[in-house]
Amino acid sequence: MEKRRFEKLGIDVSLLGFGCMRFPTGPDGKINRPLAEKMMEKAMENGVNYIDTAYPYHGGESELFVGEVLKKHPRDSFYLATKLPCWFVNEVSDVDKYFNEQLQKLRVDYVDFYLMHAMNRGSWEKMVKIGAVKRLEELKAEGKIRFLGFSFHDDYSAFEEILNYRDWDFCQIQLNYVDTEEQAGLRGYRLAEEKGVPLTIMEPIKGGSLANFSKDIMEVFEEARPGASAASFALRYVASMPNILTVLSGMSTMEQVEDNLKTFVNFVPMEEKEYQAIEKVKAIMNGRVQNGCTGCRYCMPCPFGVDIPGNFSVWNRYHVYQNYNIVKRQWEEMEMKNAQAGNCKECGKCEKACPQHLSIREDLKKVQADLEKKEMTL
Repeated sequence: MEKRRFEKLGIDVSLLGFGCMRFPTGPDGKINRPLAEKMMEKAMENGVNYIDTAYPYHGGESELFVGEVLKKHPRDSFYLATKLPCWFVNEVSDVDKYFNEQLQKLRVDYVDFYLMHAMNRGSWEKMVKIGAVKRLEELKAEGKIRFLGFSFHDDYSAFEEILNYRDWDFCQIQLNYVDTEEQAGLRGYRLAEEKGVPLTIMEPIKGGSLANFSKDIMEVFEEARPGASAASFALRYVASMPNILTVLSGMSTMEQVEDNLKTFVNFVPMEEKEYQAIEKVKAIMNGRVQNGCTGCRYCMPCPFGVDIPGNFSVWNRYHVYQNYNIVKRQWEEMEMKNAQAGNCKECGKCEKACPQHLSIREDLKKVQADLEKKEMTL
């Protein structure tokens, strides 16, 4: 298993991290514990030593389950990461309340990597104001936290503000070859690299979106590296960056564990022809976009409740990935809210406001027709 060492931390961390947000589940929605434990054991036997969970994962069950599995292993054989649920923290005493609860659930005396979960500008300002950051620093000084960081979901300027606030041990951002300009993005990666702050990466496969493709895209990958999975390209894309501590993969099946191990045991950095293949794939995907909606929302609100940008976002992603499962949840949520394209009454108000001059009424008809077919499912 490829390991990364940063002198700032003084430890060797597996380049593949086990993300504990997408364990296999049974008919009752609960974690399939026998299978999930086999998956974790398989990964750890092959050198995975970074285990990432969080307070809300699997409805709070993830930390409990992870604690049960890791209790069977020597404490110095793994690095445990979990996160403070900042949305529940309204006063400084809440930091200790949730942290101590997590220690109990995880059956440990300390956490190796502790993150302020899902930081954005608003939640960050609250954490600073109530003294939560200072209290976390005190917990680190007490030896209950080894490395203090944050995970992030906002724009680059917010990331820059948070990263510059203190000397962080590490931080976690979303990054993949499609979302290089989203949230912190590559600019955030470069800033962290300049400041010597190692990164853990989430969503390298974009929630599974970059693991299943149509035949034409798979042919591009096959030509660049015969026999390699689409997921391996996504993982190696971020793992080949030098300032990456670990790449988190939320594995749901034993097959995914085995494929990821194949990628990271005897890890091979990306080659130029593979970067070129990714650019070809991105060009194919961009060519499938159905309209140029930018999500500016000048067309909103719709008098009839249609979420116009939301419908176009679903429509475009449905065609880009050619997979209904990618958009199923969002599409069905819009149906429950009576916000689907089919509720359009063709009043034309939206088109008068659209700076892109899109044929919104006609496109909404196409959205409804395409999504009702649900044909593109890999």
